[in-house]
Amino acid sequence: MIAIMSKILTPNQMLGQIGELAVGQRFLHIGFQFDGRSRLEAGIDGIAEVMDEGRPLARMIAVQVKATAEGKYTSEDDTGFSYLLKPKDLDYWRGSNLPVIIVLYRKSDESFYWKEVPSGVTAGERRLRFDKAQDVLDRNAVDRLAALTVPKAGFGYYVPPLGGGESALVNLLPITPPPEIFVASTPHRGPKATSLLLEADGPARFDWVINGGSFWSFHDPRNSSCRDIVDTDQVEAIETSYLAFHEDLDEQHKFSFLLRQTLRHQVAEDLNWEKERKLLYFRAEEKNAPRRFHYESTQKKTHADVVNVITSKKEEGLVAYVRHHAFAPRFELLDDQWFLIITPTYYFTTDGFTPHSYPQALLAGKKRLDSSASLRGQVIMWHRFLTQKQSAGDDLFERHAVQEPRLKFDPPPQIALDTRVPEDVWGTPKKRPEDPAEQERFAV
Repeated sequence: MIAIMSKILTPNQMLGQIGELAVGQRFLHIGFQFDGRSRLEAGIDGIAEVMDEGRPLARMIAVQVKATAEGKYTSEDDTGFSYLLKPKDLDYWRGSNLPVIIVLYRKSDESFYWKEVPSGVTAGERRLRFDKAQDVLDRNAVDRLAALTVPKAGFGYYVPPLGGGESALVNLLPITPPPEIFVASTPHRGPKATSLLLEADGPARFDWVINGGSFWSFHDPRNSSCRDIVDTDQVEAIETSYLAFHEDLDEQHKFSFLLRQTLRHQVAEDLNWEKERKLLYFRAEEKNAPRRFHYESTQKKTHADVVNVITSKKEEGLVAYVRHHAFAPRFELLDDQWFLIITPTYYFTTDGFTPHSYPQALLAGKKRLDSSASLRGQVIMWHRFLTQKQSAGDDLFERHAVQEPRLKFDPPPQIALDTRVPEDVWGTPKKRPEDPAEQERFAV
């Protein structure tokens, strides 16, 4: 007599199936679709589709489920734990054309935690760190999950948060340049011309550009020290639009450089130029002394501490470093309109004047604290600063403009978003600093 052995499912197989079903139900509860794959899967248990109030958006996320019955994860404490990815899984996920997340399900406490698998992770970087407060798979994770499905390549991208609506501020300031440019021939190249101006007795100015024996400036070089570097009998005033919108890209780049040099000259009374990072930053007025800029925000009068002295937490009264508000200016021609693109950032010194030896670590720490609201406020503040003289009165401005042509800046455009941009889409939620000096206020 032949005994027929029945097929037996192992506890691990049962637990794996329980985990996949539990994770599928969890995605349904937060408003996403979830389709499990066949038993032939090699490292992706299912595909989650982003939905907005029941409407499928055709944005997919590959999901790998790891289930455990009970027990602690590696290095688990009240705040989080670690999880080591398998090399064979990494090899498989590396070729995915979808974002890949791993979901950890623990049956004993019905906990669900998720984490994106970084696309560039290597075999030596297999350990993921889970945060128990931020990495829970629940409705609070909806916007972060949706953000994974947006391509990050190209000049920019739109993160599609779900629900709500708000007005977004674009960090572009439309520019109105002076109506004419003075063009002249010159026997000098840029470095030689700079050297001659620095050696001259009069005040040197550098709001010009020299290229191919041609000098461009918005100011008449015959009325400044620049008369020493041009052929004064060859100076000619040309309508700005003729050179500003030239079809030749080299001419556009030349005009862009002229705009930057003119901006530097225009703000030289208050801002310094940092050559290495190509940024403008507020100058300290005294050693280890703060500086405040008063302006009108979109709603009321306010101020910004544009030079902030940070004291040491270990030794009372000792200055740790000085932080200066800064921005990296970039000029772009978009659809027959020149714009100044403002990228807010910070510059660090030891006392307001001496460059800090390790600014990158300080910058990274400060950037982690910045929220989208503070960045919006900084764009508004920089616009107010750049327009403070032109807003002081049209008659006064026009009177000065005869002798000192200036770039004029319109307000940054606003666009209405159908949905709200949540803070956690941009990165780890910001913690409020304990040091009051770190709590800069920007009314928007």
